[in-house]
Order: sequence, then structure tokens, then C-alpha cells
Amino acid sequence: MPTIDVIDSFIHYRDTGDGAVPVVFLHGNPTSSYLWRSVIPHVSDRTRALAPDLIGMGDSGKPDSGYRFVDHARYLDAWFDALDLDRVVIVGHDWGGALGMHWAARHPDRVRGIAVVETFLRPMRWAEMPPLGADLFRRFRSPEGERMVLQDNMFIEFNLPHSTRNLDPAAHDVYRGYYPTPRSRLAMLVWPRELPLDGEPADVVAIIENYGRWMADSPGIPKLLMAVDNGVGLGSGEAIDWAAATFASAEVAAIGQAGHHAPEDQPHAIGSAVAHWLDKHALLHIDPAG
Repeated sequence: MPTIDVIDSFIHYRDTGDGAVPVVFLHGNPTSSYLWRSVIPHVSDRTRALAPDLIGMGDSGKPDSGYRFVDHARYLDAWFDALDLDRVVIVGHDWGGALGMHWAARHPDRVRGIAVVETFLRPMRWAEMPPLGADLFRRFRSPEGERMVLQDNMFIEFNLPHSTRNLDPAAHDVYRGYYPTPRSRLAMLVWPRELPLDGEPADVVAIIENYGRWMADSPGIPKLLMAVDNGVGLGSGEAIDWAAATFASAEVAAIGQAGHHAPEDQPHAIGSAVAHWLDKHALLHIDPAG
């Protein structure tokens, strides 16, 4: 799989299929483009499908970086530009969904549609998180988080398997392989400290509010909200209903029982939902006269 130089490092990415409209799959924490391995075939038979590893994650470079949301966005911007991607459809999970909506809001002339699952549709409150999850993430955001994530590798060894219904041991080993040392786990530590909870961090909250306004004010861009059964937190029914009522040209697709890392649990339901939505809105068709 290819890599491309960006800024002071490089991005590794999957690139399969062929077509005028690229569909870009963006992962979150603590995964990589590997998350999309069983989703992409539902799309790559009809157009080009790309999936980068975020900077500091997967097989991408791990430069000296703060690995904050704005840092990821800067490297991702450079990746989009280096590949000269235009007329893009974005599919995002977790922080990948947030980064995708942020990119679209700043590049409205380069995006044709957005599909998201288990992502940041709006800023959150601590009270919206399940009690055990809130306790764990408060610890990640404290000095104790250094040991939990960098030394004990908890995002890989605890969060990932407990946020899926039945993580395949071989897949678990693949994710482990990306983060063998404390230094390689830095991005996984920073991400929970970026969660937009009760107004903090203020800059991340502002970014999410900004792309939320764009999502609400862009009726020409179809949007797909994929919902898991009995979702909580990011994917709660309340959050999905709010987004469906707030975002312009939004529709909801149910993908069945899944944990937070839904592409591991329901890859074919997600792939089928995205493929159906692409066809329904003719998102892969480019009018030669347009």
C-alpha cells in the first residue's frame, strides 16, 4: 500500500478501485485504515476508495507533534492536497467523522457527500457519557492517563475489545502491531483529551460547532447518519435524532447491533448502507456538462 510525503512526515493509505469520485474513509482512535478493510469492497467495485492512516497512527509516520485535533487536520489537509482529491465523498467513524466534517466545512466545493457513524455530531456533556465511560475518560485526561495509555496500552488492550461485540483475535493483533512502544502510543493518549465535553477544550468545541453549522446550512450535500441499535454516547438515539433534524439533507440508516467500533462489528451493513446511499443520490456520477 502506498505512502505519500506530507509536511515533515508521511501518510500511509489504502487505494483501491477506479472512478472519477473518490470515496475517502477516515478512522478514529485507536484504529487505522485497517478498520475499513471489509467495508471498502462494497464501494471499490464502482469507484476509487481511499483510506489514510491518520498521522501518528497505523503505518503513517509518527513525527514530533502535539497530535491534537488541529494537528491531525493539518496533516490530513496536506494528504488531500498531495493527492489532488476533488469531488470527494467522505465516510467517517469516531474522530475520522469529525475530521471529515471539518475538512468539508472548509472545502465545500470539493465535497459531494458525507456519511458518518459513531462520531461527534455536536459538542457533548459529561452527563451524556455512560458512568463507567465517563470515569475512564476522566482518568485518561488526568496525569494517570500517561500510565494507562502509554505504559499499559489500555486503548488497545481494553477500550478496543470492550467497544466491539466480538473482536477477532487476529484483528486485535494487527492493531497491537501499530503501537508496540510507549512513544508510538502518544496519539492515542491525546485523543481522549480532545473530547468536546462541557465546553473544553474550547478550540475543539468551536470546530465542532462550526462544522455543525455548515452541516445544517448545506442542503446540496447529501448526508448519511448510520445508527447502531441502542446506541449510547456519540451514537445515542438522541444524538442521531438531533442531527437528522438539524443537518440539511440528512437521512438515517440503521446498521444493527454494534459497539462503538461499528465497522468491526457491522462492516457489511455499513458498506451496503453507503453503497445504497451513493446510488440513491447518484454521488458517483459526474455530469460531463457540469
